[in-house]
Amino acid sequence: MTSTVVRGRVTEPHPGTRTEVVAIVGGGASGALAVRSVLTNTTWRAVLVAPEAQPGRGVAYGAAEPWHVLNSRAAAMSVDSADPLHLVRWRQERGLATEPTDFLPRAEFGDYLADQFVEATKAAGDRFQHHLATATSIRRHEGGFLVSDDSGCHTYADQVILAVGNPTLTRPAAVSDEAFRSFEYINDPWAFGALDAVPADQPVLLIGTGLTAIDVALTLTANGRRTPVEALSRRGLVPREHPELPPAGTAFDLPASATLRPLLRRVREQIAAGSDWVAVMDFVRTKADELWSALDTAAQERFLRHCHRFWEVHRHRMAPPVAARIAELRQEGTLQARAGRLTSVVPHPDGGLTVHIKGEEPRRYGAVVNCTGPGSLPGAAGPLAAGLLRDGLLRPGPHGLGIDTDDDGRTIGADGTVEQGLWLVGPLRRGRLWEATAVPEIRKQVEQMTACLQMR
Repeated sequence: MTSTVVRGRVTEPHPGTRTEVVAIVGGGASGALAVRSVLTNTTWRAVLVAPEAQPGRGVAYGAAEPWHVLNSRAAAMSVDSADPLHLVRWRQERGLATEPTDFLPRAEFGDYLADQFVEATKAAGDRFQHHLATATSIRRHEGGFLVSDDSGCHTYADQVILAVGNPTLTRPAAVSDEAFRSFEYINDPWAFGALDAVPADQPVLLIGTGLTAIDVALTLTANGRRTPVEALSRRGLVPREHPELPPAGTAFDLPASATLRPLLRRVREQIAAGSDWVAVMDFVRTKADELWSALDTAAQERFLRHCHRFWEVHRHRMAPPVAARIAELRQEGTLQARAGRLTSVVPHPDGGLTVHIKGEEPRRYGAVVNCTGPGSLPGAAGPLAAGLLRDGLLRPGPHGLGIDTDDDGRTIGADGTVEQGLWLVGPLRRGRLWEATAVPEIRKQVEQMTACLQMR
């Protein structure tokens, strides 16, 4: 799609008609899904402000290697919730054998999102424009918004949808300034070429034992490499494995509660009564946002301190082929995952980094990779979100997990008022929502938001 510079108001295509202009900021999966949904209304024009030449892939699918697969089955990953087999048919039409229960390569899913984006924007014709640039500021202007970008241009829109992905990665407190500046420390493993210089013959420490650490371990041991990898986290827990086939679904009475104890007791009772734990977790996931919002602040904080990691390893599971490979690496000793508390990371005089773990002797590693995931807000806000926070158009959401919004996705400003016309989709909804990072949940956000736009 040709990049189009938009200056001032977008020209209305027919005299006497009023075409709503919606600007979407961000070209990853969230942005592509938002563009596709907005364009279903023929009275709207969509302007995408994003530097991605092929929107849809983003970090999650654009930087994926062949051995990185989705953590959800194909039937859950359609762009349209009303057509859960759309992705399956899309692949089958291209001669790719696919079953609804398959776990597909992430890069190929990125191809699907990019293809659906192109299909929707081509069908929209001149109702869509892609400005190939990075948004730098958003401010209110003449009843709408003015989106400025790093090319020095400005896009007027009646409504703006922020789809800018996760908060940025922040370095762990134990990593010294000197270590952070060294090439042996990798703060963002998803940056282009970030892992290329990791030595193959020296031990590597991964800070974190979640799915990011799993992906990095797969990369560091791919194509015959035998890089010794150690993954460290406070509890040492690694993601559980998806079964080869999904279990029969289950449903049970799980009323919302202001405290954790009744919820935990009910879930344990259901599993003790013979329900498959995977089916139980999948059912709880469908109610997670409702349950989370009903918890009082103290209960939410207690969950984050004591239960969060256990939820993560059971909810965000490894696909069977990934789990099999990780089990093989652990059995042969190439990969170790263990509990420990990192106290310092400093440069070693002879190269590499010296790592101090509480209660242990210092150890030298050839490289240290940060796999802890997104940081907390406001400190981990990206440049655009940080500016909007300073300007008061946004405020951090509960517990600093994301940006505050109302139930439909309208942002809430620093003064507590809803910012009419400024919307948020994607992982930054986390905190107000609990489930906000996976495609099924982002798709739901987009569809709900679009329905609200249609009612204006």
